[in-house]
Amino acid sequence: MAILSDAKARNIKPDSGALPHGGIIGLSLVPSNSKGSGKWVLRYVSPMTGKRRNAGLGSYPEIGIAQAGKAAILMREKIANGVDPLEEKAKELRAPSMPTFQEAAEILHKELLPGWKNTKHGQQWINTLTQYAFPRIGKFPLDQIQPRHIADTLRPIWLEKAETASRLKQRIHAVMAWGWAHEFCRSNPVDVVDHLLPQQLGKSIRTQHQPAMPWMDIPEFVKTELHVGSRYDVTRPMLEFLILTAVRSGEVRGMCWKEVDLVNAVWTIPAERMKAQLQHRVPLSDRAIEILKNQQGRHENLVFPSPRDQKELSDMVLTSFLRRVKAKSDTADRCATAHGFRSSFRDWCSEHGYARDLAERALAHMVQNKVEAAYHRTDLLEQRRPLMEAWARFILGI
Repeated sequence: MAILSDAKARNIKPDSGALPHGGIIGLSLVPSNSKGSGKWVLRYVSPMTGKRRNAGLGSYPEIGIAQAGKAAILMREKIANGVDPLEEKAKELRAPSMPTFQEAAEILHKELLPGWKNTKHGQQWINTLTQYAFPRIGKFPLDQIQPRHIADTLRPIWLEKAETASRLKQRIHAVMAWGWAHEFCRSNPVDVVDHLLPQQLGKSIRTQHQPAMPWMDIPEFVKTELHVGSRYDVTRPMLEFLILTAVRSGEVRGMCWKEVDLVNAVWTIPAERMKAQLQHRVPLSDRAIEILKNQQGRHENLVFPSPRDQKELSDMVLTSFLRRVKAKSDTADRCATAHGFRSSFRDWCSEHGYARDLAERALAHMVQNKVEAAYHRTDLLEQRRPLMEAWARFILGI
């Protein structure tokens, strides 16, 4: 059969029958409502169902005879290989479009959020990606992200902020694993990224020592830097309270009034706010009680709220203050850290002959020996009370 000519196709009329292409079995030009126009249709038997099907290949004259013939040949090849072209197209339309890294991260974050008991952790999870990952790989489709892209994202903080970099790596890995599970990418590039980055120091070495103020310098520091100025500044009473109670920064920043018993002078920190996930009771010294009474009425829930938005203060508030006043530390060229005051307290306890068990309980440290831990059924609250009062008197220079 001769191949359909352009002259014959241009003269096709609404009442004409379908004009066979002539070169490909089943391909024909079906007339439309106006002269010289029609639709290309390929009739075939589905290799999957055995039923007859009609596949549209576009309109004439927009799609010419030769172009329609090429498209039909490709479809015939698929049919010969057992693929139904219409089913293949439907599957492509049903498949979700390729998400970018940022889109995937936001979807995963919403899916994970209900399972996190601590909503603050959920916010930190996405904040880390927003700050460090989205500016570099946020717009990349998941299937285009390579190990080198991950390495470039991690490299600026890999050695300088090793803990943050490790958390960032874990969260990027989770996003890429989600993409792999949904068949958006064929592997997880984070699995091999270590080969493109220098080796980090071991975690035990990184966390072994935080710059701490020598304990004998604390009274002068409190006097000259914390007991100054008539204008209220939440940072100073909060830092003094942290030093007095030897707690972690997050524990004092998130302190709520419902945790405080002023009558019995006890602060009970719930398990979900403690690093070891165990409730911790803190006996409050007279000076600690005084600070709390001065904080009353500033917020219905938080003890040390942000004056700006009445929310919990960020972890950089104390760090910035200590850097601003150049707080002395036992580490050359570094200022003391808020966490370092716990080390100062521990050294003071040792120097003044307090029992190890009392000091460790005051710091809410876990008993490492499992057998020993099994026999510890008390937190020694009342035995710790004279210890914390003596520590407060030392800090105040009494």
